[in-house]
Amino acid sequence: MPDTRARRSKREQDIGIPDTILALDYGERRIGVAVGNGITRTSTPLETLTAGNGIPDWQRLDALIQEWRPGLLVVGLPGTPDGSEHPLARRIQAFRDRLHARYALPIRQVDEQFSSAEAESYLKSRRREGRRGRIRKEDIDAIAAAVFLEHWLAQETAS
Repeated sequence: MPDTRARRSKREQDIGIPDTILALDYGERRIGVAVGNGITRTSTPLETLTAGNGIPDWQRLDALIQEWRPGLLVVGLPGTPDGSEHPLARRIQAFRDRLHARYALPIRQVDEQFSSAEAESYLKSRRREGRRGRIRKEDIDAIAAAVFLEHWLAQETAS
């Protein structure tokens, strides 16, 4: 198991947002991963992990945690238009619990209701600009994680 205890920067101690954050867009077959920078309040899609029945490739996730040494994990929870509980809400909560037990990192849960639609729209606009290639679900998942992480960073630093 990777050692996830990292030294906190003075800035992180002052405002409570770590320098490095990983966002996870949970799905039963894929989990999008993005890295965020608490200083610049930006995010970058990293990759999409395969998942079997909601269980991620733990070895790959361990490697990402070790490589990036985040001070925080952000997990997306899809909302519903009528405010009811999303069908994946309980699975996402179980995933959060496993993440916390495995890495002992603080975890924030954020609304990611429209992040996949925003990610897909972004990819379609790039195609219209001349970028070739088909839009893959794997690309959408990683970009969606980056989208909701940037929204969260903007909210956290504004308050």
